[in-house]
Amino acid sequence: MTQPISILLCALGGEGGGVLADWLVDVARHAGHPAQATSIPGVAQRTGATTYYLEVYPLPHSQLQGRLPVLGLNPLPGRLDALVSSELLETARQIGNGLASNDRTLVISASSRALTTAEKMTMGDGRRPEGPLLDVIAAHSQRHHVMDMASLCQQSGTMVSAVMLGGIAGSGLLPFTRSHYEAVLAGPSSSAKASLRGFALAFELVTRQREQAQYVEHVMKPAAPVAAAALPAEVGAKFPAALHPLMGLAHQRLVEYQGPAYAHLYVQRLERLLSAESNSPDSTRPVTAETTRWLALWMAFDDIIRVADLKSRASRWDRVTQEVKAKEGDVLKVYDHFKPGVPELAALLPQGLANKLLRWDRARVANGKAPWSMPLKVARHALSGMASLRVLASLRVLRPLGSRYQAEQTLIEEWLGGIETATRLSPALGLELARCGQLIKGYGSTNERGKDNLLHILRHVCGPASAVPVAEQAEAVARIRQAALQDEAGQALDQALLQHGAPARPVKAQPVLWMKNPRLQKS
Repeated sequence: MTQPISILLCALGGEGGGVLADWLVDVARHAGHPAQATSIPGVAQRTGATTYYLEVYPLPHSQLQGRLPVLGLNPLPGRLDALVSSELLETARQIGNGLASNDRTLVISASSRALTTAEKMTMGDGRRPEGPLLDVIAAHSQRHHVMDMASLCQQSGTMVSAVMLGGIAGSGLLPFTRSHYEAVLAGPSSSAKASLRGFALAFELVTRQREQAQYVEHVMKPAAPVAAAALPAEVGAKFPAALHPLMGLAHQRLVEYQGPAYAHLYVQRLERLLSAESNSPDSTRPVTAETTRWLALWMAFDDIIRVADLKSRASRWDRVTQEVKAKEGDVLKVYDHFKPGVPELAALLPQGLANKLLRWDRARVANGKAPWSMPLKVARHALSGMASLRVLASLRVLRPLGSRYQAEQTLIEEWLGGIETATRLSPALGLELARCGQLIKGYGSTNERGKDNLLHILRHVCGPASAVPVAEQAEAVARIRQAALQDEAGQALDQALLQHGAPARPVKAQPVLWMKNPRLQKS
């Protein structure tokens, strides 16, 4: 059966609660819907509080064929569709009466307070904290809108009843249009115009809150399962079936990043590890499985070419369009800000030229100058900006000639060689070294620090020069890796290294910069 929409209005004395109830009944009649209102007088701890209970039938008289619905006179606990209140503590008090429920009730409340007599009588600060009151509203409502009604009243020069009506209209609870409400408020008097202003401010505020809540709900909704990337049959035949989903994604990513040959190199590297643990009793091949993800992420390292490719993709434009909720015919402009420095540019050059450029930048820093950089603002929506991004992305064919590419491949081979050797010696140690791949993350100094930490573990904890006993190396690597992930400065890492008999990381030389004292210059 179709149920009436039940609303409880809570207002303090002199705030126009009765006027608000009459307005809602008039709006329902103007729209042709059955409605009924009753008032429940009651004295609260202030000048007096009165509640008004309304029921509005969601179907108009034209669809009822002469029948009249039976409407109730008082709210039922847990059956309230909306609780609208002009004062925060009064809202919590009505919720405490058991009228609202978190599976049904919409709560519209003012965030402002009118202090109770008990609060005023306290010698010190007797005000009740607002945080717990807001928590009560959130816990006992299906959705809620809390707004500064006092500020809206001040801006529009009207009573809070008009603001409350605007909040009800903006919530979409009742089957009426905005014009139905405004027709009831309209009039030539100045008070009617002020009521319309207050109504409009609350209506727009609640409407924006609804749109934001709907957008967040849409974003947080579980995404539809994405089909797993297909792994070439000849590759899948070489690896356990459990590795195929992740390897398929990694293979696809590396093809997009550098091409089929680069993805083939990825497969060859994993084949080496699979061969190293062929004698392991564990058929899931944990070392190869752990390396699968970290190796793909490391091989697809971020550089200028990669960033330009990602920022110029059509999927990114679609995502930005959805985020800003651009509609058909809207003009959308997207600007990308870049600030490449010498390390980023040197990464694209052959090793000899890169070294010269880096030495020049280090000399600048040693002389007290800031590292060189080039701030750029690229208009992604413009033809020139899009063309520049695509030209830069097309340089991926030249990436293998760059110094960064060569350096990364050398480090990757050292890491994989350490895993392979350790796996033949101890599968547990090989697994821990494979897990060290998670140390490589971020970009810039964060990325460099992660690679330094990984190489230090390889060379000083389980390398030929390691002072750590072989039987203890797996546990030592695990604890040192966890310490490396604890703090950015690496103090926990150095302490863990020393505890396991390995040397701490060497201190890197930093240039001393002399700064002028502005106070001495003035004197």
